[in-house]
Order: sequence, then structure tokens, then C-alpha cells
Amino acid sequence: ADIPVIPDLEDVQEEELAMQVAAPPSVQVNRVLTYHDLDKDLMKYAAFQTLDGEVDLKLLTKVLAPEHELREDDVSWDWDHLFTEMSSELVTEWDLGQSERED
Repeated sequence: ADIPVIPDLEDVQEEELAMQVAAPPSVQVNRVLTYHDLDKDLMKYAAFQTLDGEVDLKLLTKVLAPEHELREDDVSWDWDHLFTEMSSELVTEWDLGQSERED
């Protein structure tokens, strides 16, 4: 009852493509520099002291703050407390402005 049928070439190619899985993309991962590495490079290489060969960055590099001065502890914020604190600071500023205008 079953008569063998020779499949069309187009049907076979479509089935083969459906069964193939694409290769994942390859991503080149560059090493991320730490603050310490960046600080060493900044002071070590003179190339960082000028930008595009025209802008002198020496003044900027002299006043950059070290990493340990920039680190802050994580503090959770409470909306009610923050709103109350900011409101009281604004009211204080407004009161000072009013008293200066009156003087």
C-alpha cells in the first residue's frame, strides 16, 4: 500500500536547514582595567597628559582625587525620611532668604 516516493531536492534541503543550529557569536572580551591600573597608566605615560596632541591635561591630572577619597558607603534611602529632611532644608533656606530681604 505504501509506495516509496523519492523526495524532492528542495524538501530535503529545507529539512536539513531546519535541523541545523547556528553557531553562537564569538565575542572578544577585553580585560577591564581597575582604578589602580588606570592611575598607574595615567602617571606613567605622557600620552595621557595631552588630548589629541593639543589639549594639555596636566592641570587636570594634578587635581584628580584618588579612589579611596571617592568611595562612599552604601546607604539605603527611606523616602519619608529623605522627603522630611529635604523639606526642612528648603524651608530653612526660604526663611533665611526672607530674613535677608527684610533686612
